[in-house]
Amino acid sequence: MRHFISLLDITQPELQTILNLGLQVKSLLQRGVRPVWLPQRVLAMIFEKPSLRTRVSFEAGIAQLGGLGMYLGKDVGWPDRESAADFIRVLAEYVDFVVCRLRSHAAVVELASFDCVPIINGLTDQDHPCQALGDLMTIYESSSTVAGKSLTFIGDGNNVSQSLARACAMVGIRFRLLGPSDYFLQPSVVQQITQHYPAADIVQTEDSALALTDADFVYTDVWTSMGQEAESAERIAAFSPFQLNARLMAKARPDCKILHCLPARRGQEITDEVIDSPNSLVVRQAGNRMHAQKGLLLWLALQHGQVAAAELQQSGIQL
Repeated sequence: MRHFISLLDITQPELQTILNLGLQVKSLLQRGVRPVWLPQRVLAMIFEKPSLRTRVSFEAGIAQLGGLGMYLGKDVGWPDRESAADFIRVLAEYVDFVVCRLRSHAAVVELASFDCVPIINGLTDQDHPCQALGDLMTIYESSSTVAGKSLTFIGDGNNVSQSLARACAMVGIRFRLLGPSDYFLQPSVVQQITQHYPAADIVQTEDSALALTDADFVYTDVWTSMGQEAESAERIAAFSPFQLNARLMAKARPDCKILHCLPARRGQEITDEVIDSPNSLVVRQAGNRMHAQKGLLLWLALQHGQVAAAELQQSGIQL
């Protein structure tokens, strides 16, 4: 059974297929066309963490495809009321896909190990692959050729930047992480990426001029993520020299595009003048979460025989 726990679960051609599906369903939606390709399909969403973009984009996306999104909070008893095996095997009797937004990456891997329903990682402490899908879609829309482009992530080696580094390696984008060295990507993460993609170009530096001079895209994230509140003062002190402001952007080219996964703490990691600048793609990037995830749902449905390729092609979709 195919799952989507990490970008490393799929091949480069499969990644292109998912993005192409997402771009095509986005184009249809912009023309007012909402084909019902997943009628009566049910997407369960197990969330341990608060969410705006992940929750609403999945729920709206499955509805636009003719299915139903079902939000599962603490009332269903996850993870303490019964074993993971009993929980997911019973859930698989009711639903067709499960999105997990959990604190523990290992818990998502365990749920997928039972192979009874396709599992989608909606965010863990280690990975945020659906965010990376939306990020890549936004980059493709703004640049006809992505190979050889350069993306600089300003922040720490968290779940967002880890997924983004994997995504960049898969499509040939140079990845630069700018921030204090104590918060760089773990060597094991870089090693894992280069084992799969030996040509991956990953550089981590505290030198803002080095990181920004050739950047086509600059991406930043909050300095203190959910669950790190106790480290907030320490992180603010460490990351303050790397605030994405006009002074820092002056080191990049004038056409350099701005990305942020949101929510943003304006005035902390990014200033209003940068996030609201004409070069900012932040709102489009958030919108693309839904379109990219619709591509993912259709791809998973194709893998599991829930929709026929011919049915998509009859609606003009190119596979």
